[in-house]
Amino acid sequence: MRNRKLRIYLEGTLFAALAMVLSFIPSGIGSSYSVSLGMIPLTFFAIRRGFGPGIFAGFLWGALHFVTGSVYMLNVYQVIIEYTITYASIGLAGLYSGAIVQEIQSSKSSRVNMHITLAVFAGALGRYFWHFIAGWIFWGDYALWGLSAMSFSLIMNGLSMISTAFVTVMVLLMVYSRSPLVFIPKSK
Repeated sequence: MRNRKLRIYLEGTLFAALAMVLSFIPSGIGSSYSVSLGMIPLTFFAIRRGFGPGIFAGFLWGALHFVTGSVYMLNVYQVIIEYTITYASIGLAGLYSGAIVQEIQSSKSSRVNMHITLAVFAGALGRYFWHFIAGWIFWGDYALWGLSAMSFSLIMNGLSMISTAFVTVMVLLMVYSRSPLVFIPKSK
């Protein structure tokens, strides 16, 4: 049992590292909008392993931003929100893990597609909700086009969330259509 847990958390560490590598691929326009490619492996991991391991891997991805010097720091509260809670929230996708595994085993393809989509949006909404809060509270002075801090954060983080979720859904549905069993972890 202990060896199995260790394997799960080591797998999460690898997925967090892959997410960090993918985050170095330029996918943004300006400083407020980007498509977060790191969501793809972390959402996949959360679906494959569940809520707890998904939270762990997301938290680890946030921590890796410190190691790589990718942290934008205004104050300690902003850092806590944007680099711990925000990335850990991707693990919300793991809430759909059991349903997805069960439906793959029952060969209910259309329901799997629906639950993968819901899982992606759960993780994306969780993550970008906290980015919205941080943008509204901490980054409001940088709002463009005469928008209020809340409006600017809602628009830019909303567009980033929708774009990121769309790309993540497309990739995970392609992975599922080619190899559905990769979503089911081996029991040993």
